[in-house]
Amino acid sequence: MNFNKVNNIVGWVVCVIACSVYLLTMEATASLWDCGEFISSVFKLQVPHPPGAPLFVLLGRLFIVVFGGHNPAKAVNILSALSSGFTILFLFWTITHFAKKLVGKGLAELSGQQTFAIMSAGVVGALAYTFTDSFWFSAVEGEVYAMSSLFTALVFWAILKWEHNADKPGADKWIIFIFFMMGLSIGVHLLGLLTIPAIVMVYYFKRYQPTPWGTFWAFMVGCGITGFVQVAVIQWTVKLAGWFDIRFVNGLGMPFFSGFIFFFILLAAILWLGLYMAKKNHWNFVRLGIWCVIFMLLGYSSYITTMIRSNANPAVDMYNVDNPNSLVGYLGRDQYGDFPLLYGQVFTASPSEYEQTSMKYTKGEKSYEEVGYDIKPVYAPEDKMIFPRVWDASNDQGHANFYKEWLGLADGEKPNMGNNINFFFSYQLNWMYWRYFMWNFAGKQNDIQGFGPGNVRDGNWLSGISPIDNLRLGNQDAMPDSIKNNKANNKLYFLPLLLGIFGAIYQYFANRRDFLVVGLLFFFTGIAIVLYLNQAGNQPRERDYAYVGSFYAFAIWIGLGVLQVREWLMRKTSESVSNVSAALVCLLAVPVIMGSQEWDDHDRSKKVLARDLAKDYLESCPPNAILFTYGDNDTYPLWYAQEVENIRPDIRVINNSLLGIDWYINQLRYKVNESAPIDVIWSEEQIRGRNRDYIVYNPRPDVNQEKFYDLYDVMKNVVGSEDPAFKVALQGGESINYMPAKKFILPVDEKFVRENGTVNKTDSVINQLPIVIPENKSTLLKNDLAVLNIIAANKWKRPICFTAPYTASELGFGNYVRKDGMTYRLVPIANNSGFNTDWMVDKLRTKFGFGSADIKGVYFDEQNRLHLNSIRAAYADGAASLADQNRKDEAKQLLDIADKGILDVNLPYAMVSKNNQHNYFNFKFLEAAYKAGHKELADKVSKALHKDFDQQIKYYAQLPERKQEAMRQEIAGAQQLSQMLDMLDKNYQSGSTVQPSLENNGVIAPAADSNKKK
Repeated sequence: MNFNKVNNIVGWVVCVIACSVYLLTMEATASLWDCGEFISSVFKLQVPHPPGAPLFVLLGRLFIVVFGGHNPAKAVNILSALSSGFTILFLFWTITHFAKKLVGKGLAELSGQQTFAIMSAGVVGALAYTFTDSFWFSAVEGEVYAMSSLFTALVFWAILKWEHNADKPGADKWIIFIFFMMGLSIGVHLLGLLTIPAIVMVYYFKRYQPTPWGTFWAFMVGCGITGFVQVAVIQWTVKLAGWFDIRFVNGLGMPFFSGFIFFFILLAAILWLGLYMAKKNHWNFVRLGIWCVIFMLLGYSSYITTMIRSNANPAVDMYNVDNPNSLVGYLGRDQYGDFPLLYGQVFTASPSEYEQTSMKYTKGEKSYEEVGYDIKPVYAPEDKMIFPRVWDASNDQGHANFYKEWLGLADGEKPNMGNNINFFFSYQLNWMYWRYFMWNFAGKQNDIQGFGPGNVRDGNWLSGISPIDNLRLGNQDAMPDSIKNNKANNKLYFLPLLLGIFGAIYQYFANRRDFLVVGLLFFFTGIAIVLYLNQAGNQPRERDYAYVGSFYAFAIWIGLGVLQVREWLMRKTSESVSNVSAALVCLLAVPVIMGSQEWDDHDRSKKVLARDLAKDYLESCPPNAILFTYGDNDTYPLWYAQEVENIRPDIRVINNSLLGIDWYINQLRYKVNESAPIDVIWSEEQIRGRNRDYIVYNPRPDVNQEKFYDLYDVMKNVVGSEDPAFKVALQGGESINYMPAKKFILPVDEKFVRENGTVNKTDSVINQLPIVIPENKSTLLKNDLAVLNIIAANKWKRPICFTAPYTASELGFGNYVRKDGMTYRLVPIANNSGFNTDWMVDKLRTKFGFGSADIKGVYFDEQNRLHLNSIRAAYADGAASLADQNRKDEAKQLLDIADKGILDVNLPYAMVSKNNQHNYFNFKFLEAAYKAGHKELADKVSKALHKDFDQQIKYYAQLPERKQEAMRQEIAGAQQLSQMLDMLDKNYQSGSTVQPSLENNGVIAPAADSNKKK
């Protein structure tokens, strides 16, 4: 059997193994984070968040048609699983390509032993990557990263295929194929473009006689092509098309898209002329380049479907991409703001002024309308530096505080270049890249997200070799049981890392050109991303999924490491014995260990938590409710539940973070599913662009600050007014609306709110609900204003609910929300106990799901545990409320439902977590058990909490003083909660009714995940 046939057969066998692994472990429905949004978008061909993924949406829809049946989410997960499996196939063929050049060394035919060695390298390297932590995570959920990895693997394999056939006629078709695939990959994710420098080097080494300077300039050309594709192909083409469309529509009175179509006809003519001239003058290289551009644009054309679907106004229509000009902002991710890369401000800087940039346009009824200039902050030269790494002054996600904590800066202290470089190496490079790299190839400590410098307890890399781990992180045997036995505690003993290093060194000395090619792939898909993202601290989730391309490159070296081991063994024994021994040892030491260690924390085959979490939120709401959400995980799963599984389509889910953007507010004006349009008071013109992005508090002398004013009247006729009398001038000359007072009322018609079920029979209804903007809040942002407008215009016609009570507290009506299960409802009552007990208990008994937490052995990672704890806390609140009404038997029954629905083997009652969030939730559950007189359950929870607190305190005590100082907040929290637990136990055992209050003792309740930037 010849080499090619063996290579094909073994490659397909490895592919089948990888596909089987991913199909067996993929999530049963939607996952947390963006998956709910993507699956919703796929199911109804909708528009996900910028910069979009139209090809993923189209292919996902095809998979739903073929595999969907009654579970569309599973079909999209199958797409990811198969994409990942085929990634492994191309990785195998990539490794065997490089291995053949090392083993065969130009031989026309290979011996059976040589072929075996090459296959061994491919199998070990490909299966090692199959079981890497980060790639496996993305492989089993409905996200774009799996398909993006497939395109990365495909184009890199294709250039090697070209290299193999470069001397044959027609070989350059592979180059054109590569650029077509890259164009398609833009419609999934941009990561595939980072292979271009490595691809250019392969082309250079094959077509030219390499020299040091020639290699350097080839590298620069590769970087230039990457920039050309990113800027010229992706952005300039759409910007120019948008510019033409404005001129055709506004200047010539032609229909929308006429200029867009004309531009691409013109571009096609220019490209045709270029081909004609290149052929005529025998400019073969120019001709090849033009064909590459043409096919890349053909692949990139999948974005036309985004504009088509956006014009249909689907329920998920992010950025409202209904015209070429909005497509520019969509692709440019304007929604997420800008950040400096080469030169910019430090986080302590304040803008000295704001300068106008380009005019923004929006699509009107018959023409494009100006909405104002973009503005850009201008900073003083002394507040700027080259290569700025500590730049985000907004602190809206705690970034400025994180910089100070990480670098040890005092309040107001300006960072210097030393601090800047320190942050780059210690945080951005070490913490946010090398730590993830080591997770995949050395081992992982646990699944708790790491935070802050010096945190030796959470999310570190760990090898399993005690002397090394204990020297870095302290005695791992002293860790509390709840974290020591974490399923994500994966010990790889450095074996994948060492084998990869062996392979890299072996390739370096055997074929430095190929080493440079793989090295560039490793660098550009890893460290270059770190340089480009310029991440601020305090990320809402771990970001390892962004670097899987770099781990892919390292897996090539893992495969080649088998050849190095084989070569060492051949010095002592025969070729056949060396081949078998090297293959067997490397297979057992790397992919087998990786798979056995990591299977339990990557198996999601039975988990349905995201769907059940969404169901619990939605079923907590009354019919036709308006539900305000805050982050990704209380929004995207809800979209999935409504759009795909048709769970409570009567509810209008409104994401508070998106309410700061005009297009999102405007989408509230039309019906979605079974939810009627929403009155937002102001017209489209009044909120267009930067209009009313924020207002300020400006107390007027003629306005009584102690009087309460009608909220609807103020929002409509004062804040919404264009009268200069209701505007205040800013330093830059701009005028904005202001808020003349901070006290408002919502009128209440008692008969109306009783008839429509807003209040219960026993509720004491007030005739007007007061809203008092807090003293320290002098600025209201557009999303704050939108919430107030919706509430004011609603006039109690539809239930107003929140997934968390933050907005109610921040806007001054926190005393008038009542928990209805997992949500909080706005109610105009004076006797608010905080819980709508009967409603809540009914939903907890009959509607709630537990995401398979009642099935023993299902793994829930940190984010899953946070949301499972929210469900458990809802049962605790319901039971405590029943007990307060002396309905203790019902309270016990409710607690038993939670105890059986969320098994403590899956979600322990006590567990180490950041700021003891986990134990905070279950402290409340213990209080409820005590109140209900459920002694058996209370004893179980109390013993678990005592054990965990005792183990935490002992663990912290044995740490060196320097490490204790880094964990001081965790130490204080554990000690405080332990003392409060003793008080709680003692009080109930003595029959006292005085209970310790968590809130009054400085223990902070866990917050919902923040809305992340993609």
